[in-house]
This record gives sequence, structure tokens and C-alpha cells, in this order.
Amino acid sequence: MAEHVAFLRKYYDKNVFVASGRKVPRVGGVILALAESIEDVEKIISEDPFHKHHLAEFTITEFLTSQYHPSLKDLLN
Repeated sequence: MAEHVAFLRKYYDKNVFVASGRKVPRVGGVILALAESIEDVEKIISEDPFHKHHLAEFTITEFLTSQYHPSLKDLLN
């Protein structure tokens, strides 16, 4: 878990990850990321220790932002 947390910190420090946390019930987690392409996200996922050690399955859900809280304007533009 410490390796996974270090991985998360790396991408928070790079302003790629916006939010992350456990699913409820605890059957996995979610990471909200800002990226230029799905290929960039796939590369990032390949660095996650959970991926490297086959400890989790990953699904990428791409979406286009149509509405957001005003305080997120600078982050999303």
C-alpha cells in the first residue's frame, strides 16, 4: 500500500490526479485524473504498483466535462 500511496503522490504533485478514494462497499477505488489522452492515462496506470503486481483490474472511463463547480474553472481550462 505504501508504494501505491507514493504513486498517487507523484501524480498529485504533477497536478494530474484531482481526487481519489475507496469505493463503497470497499471493492476497489476511483482516481479522477486530468490527462491529454487515454494513452497518457494507460502509461500512468502501468506505473501503479497495483497494476504491476496484478492486484487490481483497471477500467478507464473518459468523459467530457459539461458542467462543474465554478471553483474548478482554472483547473479544468
